[in-house]
Amino acid sequence: MVELSSNDYLGLASDPRLAEAACEAVRRWGTGATSSRLVAGTTALHLELEEELARFTGMEAGLVFSSGYLANLGVVTALGGPGTLIVADEHCHASLIDGFRLSRSRVETFAHNDTEDAARLLSERHNRQGNSEPRALIAVESIYSVWGDAAPLASLLDLAVEHDAMLLIDEAHSLGVSGGAGAKGHEGHGAVAGTALAGHPNVVLTATLSKALGSQGGAVLGSALLREHLVNRARSFIFDTALAPASAAAALEGLRVIGDEPWRPAAVRDNAARLAAALRQETAQAGPVLSIPLPDAGIALRASRAAREMGIRVGCFRPPSVPDGVSRLRLTARATLAPDEIDYACATLRGILEETP
Repeated sequence: MVELSSNDYLGLASDPRLAEAACEAVRRWGTGATSSRLVAGTTALHLELEEELARFTGMEAGLVFSSGYLANLGVVTALGGPGTLIVADEHCHASLIDGFRLSRSRVETFAHNDTEDAARLLSERHNRQGNSEPRALIAVESIYSVWGDAAPLASLLDLAVEHDAMLLIDEAHSLGVSGGAGAKGHEGHGAVAGTALAGHPNVVLTATLSKALGSQGGAVLGSALLREHLVNRARSFIFDTALAPASAAAALEGLRVIGDEPWRPAAVRDNAARLAAALRQETAQAGPVLSIPLPDAGIALRASRAAREMGIRVGCFRPPSVPDGVSRLRLTARATLAPDEIDYACATLRGILEETP
């Protein structure tokens, strides 16, 4: 089976170095963390991973959660609440949307990647009579999980500074793949590392350890003050059992592999570009995700099944799991895809798509 649906972008989930790091952590720390981080669940591995993630992304401090989903829930609910306006891109991930709902903040969505629309919503906040929203949070993804395009991060930072807002960037699909625009020495460090956003007081990052890093878990990265705030206010951190030591160790080893083997992130982007060109997709694809819109859910499902019968596994995204109501095939590139696999997959998929009404 040619795998074009996995989020294992760098091919690290089966890397023997990560497996050995996880096994060593199990032998030393046990199979589980045994309690929440605030009771007895914190190990030296958790602290080392947090420090390395912060250094890797260019942020001051980090806090590790047991999943990327819980990291988003934790930071949004800890920063949100009555008195905080959340201005979010309409394509934000479900974990962010659930955080918005739990935060009890007022939420406004702006048209995808439209900074002018976001600016309008932030300006209206100040024009409301009896304004009771002294705080604002802009929420985006650096690379969007459905379309695969990139957010205009530099413009969004300008907007956050102008309106005294925090800019929350979900790096789930860029950590381990992107390199920071023009930032030498930051290959695979994410979309923020090496840019003006890294370490900026208005910027907060979230990330998952379960995609490019080949492990499990999530993290929030920002200032040391933010970390302290989350330790005391993020319910999905306080009341959850800590990330298993094996997962922490595997993620830590994954970061080291990226540093030692920068060819992996570059190969993901090269393979993604090759897929897009061969399938004649003209979307503004910026990372590992390639989205192919189809007329309806039934056609998308039939196309994905036809591909599977030909030995190619692709994602089939359809309502209600996609925010825009557009059904699509979703392909993901990996560093370890062989040229002949890409050629076969693209030739087969072109044939399937040409038969699509």
